Amino acid sequence: MESVFQDCDIHARRPNPGQTITITAQGRSDPNQNTGIVIQKSRIGAISDLQLVRSNFSAYLGRPWKEYSRTVIMQSSISDVISPAGWHEWKGTFALNSLYFAEYENSGAGVGTSRRVPWKGYKVITDATEAQAFTARNFITGSSWLKSTTFPFSLGL
Repeated sequence: MESVFQDCDIHARRPNPGQTITITAQGRSDPNQNTGIVIQKSRIGAISDLQLVRSNFSAYLGRPWKEYSRTVIMQSSISDVISPAGWHEWKGTFALNSLYFAEYENSGAGVGTSRRVPWKGYKVITDATEAQAFTARNFITGSSWLKSTTFPFSLGL
């Protein structure tokens, strides 16, 4: 299933001891499936119970759940609760060569991509045309049905 989350406040919370915080875990069983998670124009941060002990835990934007995992974070504010690596493996090297994780025009203290994971499937999108593929208009064919929901949305970048 494809999902686009817009204008959301996403708050990491304090996990149990020894756990890692992961905002998303997406997976596709076939690279041709048109599924994935897009988080657009949102805010990723932490609630107060985590802020007090955040040095004891690591938080990540996502990890693969199945082999062809696809997640895009774009035009969002990312706080420094997110680890500089940005993304996390699930089981060793599982799916690291087949996933697609991307970031586009994000802002905030946790946005630096110079220390992000070196995986083949991770990228920083720099071209608006490429990013357009992950907008509500294109990724979930939103122009054909979103208006009927009466819920606020944005079709483009």
